[in-house]
Amino acid sequence: MFERIREDIQSVFHRDPAARSSIEVVLNYPGLHAIIFHRLAHRLWRSNWKLSARIISSFSRWLTGIEIHPGATIGRRFFIDHGMGVVIGETAEIGDDVTLYHGVTLGGTSWNKGKRHPTLANGVVVGAGAKVLGPITVGQDGRVGSNSVVTKDVPAGATVVGIPGRVISRAPTVDADSQTDRNREEMAKKLGFEAYGVTDDMPDPVAQAIHLLLDHMHAVDTKIDRMCSSLSEQGIRSCDERLPELNDEDFDSVKAEGTD
Repeated sequence: MFERIREDIQSVFHRDPAARSSIEVVLNYPGLHAIIFHRLAHRLWRSNWKLSARIISSFSRWLTGIEIHPGATIGRRFFIDHGMGVVIGETAEIGDDVTLYHGVTLGGTSWNKGKRHPTLANGVVVGAGAKVLGPITVGQDGRVGSNSVVTKDVPAGATVVGIPGRVISRAPTVDADSQTDRNREEMAKKLGFEAYGVTDDMPDPVAQAIHLLLDHMHAVDTKIDRMCSSLSEQGIRSCDERLPELNDEDFDSVKAEGTD
């Protein structure tokens, strides 16, 4: 138990640049306080000292503003940032290296006994105010955006946002994804578009929409090229006319605005 608490303290330094010293973390981080109380309450719960476990859990909620049912299973190096308003239900299961921000609810959608709360695999991050509800699974390294409401399984490495939660980004796993990215880059070069500062970890909805347009334009270009090739083979020269070229200078003002 004490080894896990030591790991919990160290995990704060890995995920919060505001942490300066161990004594500061121990004295001032309610997320850490809630985890320490839960480690004790969970041991009592498993030893069938359920009333004592609930009393400790209630005291922890009064002290920290974080409610963790003593029956919840929590892995190593768990970190709750800020913490106020976090609720974790009885049958929730949390893996290693998971991070929750304030206002997160790992709740149930049924009054029936049994598994009714979510399972978060290793490395999951759940943003502020998000609600993950029901006996669903958020796969390893999954991301849940702030204020999202998730009621369906989340694939490993995926990012989910919105109400209801929808997958907007997945970890690339096949060559087809790489080919799609190359197609987008090729079309983006034609248009002079670059999604500055956009990464897979922080998807931009505007960039996502433009990516869809680039995919569509690439498909149209491919189809036109095939049609023109077929017409040329039949001696029809209507495709000889060149399309107007797009110059980088035409997009300088747009790029400048994007970097402001």
